[in-house]
Amino acid sequence: MSKHFSPSRPALRLATLSAALWLAGCSFIPTFTRPAAPVAASFPQAAQPAAADARTAADIEWQSFFKDARLKRLIELSLENNRDLRVAALNIDATRAKLQVARADQLPTVNAGLTGSRGPATNGAIVSSYTAGLSVTSYELDFFGRVRALSQAAQAQLLATEEARKTVQISLVASVANTYLTLLADDELLRVTRETLKTRQDSLRLMQLKYDNEAASKLDLSTAQSLLEAAKVSLAQQTRQRAQDESSLVLLLGQPMPADLPTGLSLSEQGFLSDLPAGVPSELLVRRPDVRQAEQNLLALNANIGAARAAFFPKITLTASAGVASNDLDTLFSNGTSAWTFVPQLLMPIFDAGRNKANLEAAKVNKDIAIAQYEKAIQSGFKEVADALAGRATLADQLQAQAAQLEAEQTRMSLTDLRFKNGAANSFDVLDAQRSLFTAQQAVVQVQALQLQNLVTLYKVLGGGWTESPAQQ
Repeated sequence: MSKHFSPSRPALRLATLSAALWLAGCSFIPTFTRPAAPVAASFPQAAQPAAADARTAADIEWQSFFKDARLKRLIELSLENNRDLRVAALNIDATRAKLQVARADQLPTVNAGLTGSRGPATNGAIVSSYTAGLSVTSYELDFFGRVRALSQAAQAQLLATEEARKTVQISLVASVANTYLTLLADDELLRVTRETLKTRQDSLRLMQLKYDNEAASKLDLSTAQSLLEAAKVSLAQQTRQRAQDESSLVLLLGQPMPADLPTGLSLSEQGFLSDLPAGVPSELLVRRPDVRQAEQNLLALNANIGAARAAFFPKITLTASAGVASNDLDTLFSNGTSAWTFVPQLLMPIFDAGRNKANLEAAKVNKDIAIAQYEKAIQSGFKEVADALAGRATLADQLQAQAAQLEAEQTRMSLTDLRFKNGAANSFDVLDAQRSLFTAQQAVVQVQALQLQNLVTLYKVLGGGWTESPAQQ
């Protein structure tokens, strides 16, 4: 008589539990490897490496970077009222809600229900049936990680949305600062233009007097008139430009310009940090929120591949209910009988016309697209930093040369005017000196504003502008 080996019941339970735990830990999400940065190992125009304890732009709060109290108040108002930033914050709330929905799919949904039915019996009588209790409908036992993969994708999307909000704030802070600097430059140009206009009005009166006394030609008078009208044209253009720039600032603020703003500083008094360390391009991966946003989007699509792979395997769902049943509604809760159902279901995909395969292929292609977008974000960041560094390396020299040219034009104007009063120079020399001096004055203001705006842009592209000061956290 042969004997068949039969495993003990505890051993069978242990084997079953081990298999269940293994399946529960199963995941088809590909192992994520961060793509290599497709840029050079260092920035062109970069200064010497910073000290180990040097603060990067991302570590410097905007309250510390900017010194102008008026500008800082404007930035505060924009952070409170700007609609783009408000939409970015609301997008975080919406994505967080989607994450909660994805996480809820990992747990069964329990419903309380009351049902009733009436119908004819075999003997022709009308039979009533009522049930009440709790039920779980189509709860998926996530053995192959499909639901967990979708939850991980939603988590990565939430983190990407949070990084997007930081990117919007960085851009907003820089836009407010640069627009404010543009307004300061507008005011300075208006001042220079009004002074020039007054000087040319005096020159025209003098030229008119000389012309009336036949001491100047019609050409001299026409040239003086032309220069005066040119100054009026510049005044009108700059007045219009300032109004438009102020409207741009109001849009960034999200509210009308307040009347109680603190006293501001001039262009030459701004005092921005000019020695921000650029570091190396690989540091952009952790300093710039837009790059981190692209990486989180890549992680989300990587998780979607796991969900698409899991769709090829059996889907196990569970429907169950427990409660009371009775033929009489009045006695359902007082004298009803216990009733329960337990309906597990296993669905194995056999033929779906290639749907699962197409979904997996689409998930892989979407990941490839996300890789390209991630690499482009790094390349765009590299270019922005390189351009800002090139500006920092050359604009200081340009401003110095422009200021020296202005000084030379001022000396030329003084000497030409002196020679004219002593009869050693003609009126054309004076008018030409006036024209050159006005051009040089405008150029100095424009380059000064451009240099400051470049420093703001460098602060932005290095990842600065979203860190709050400890007092505001």
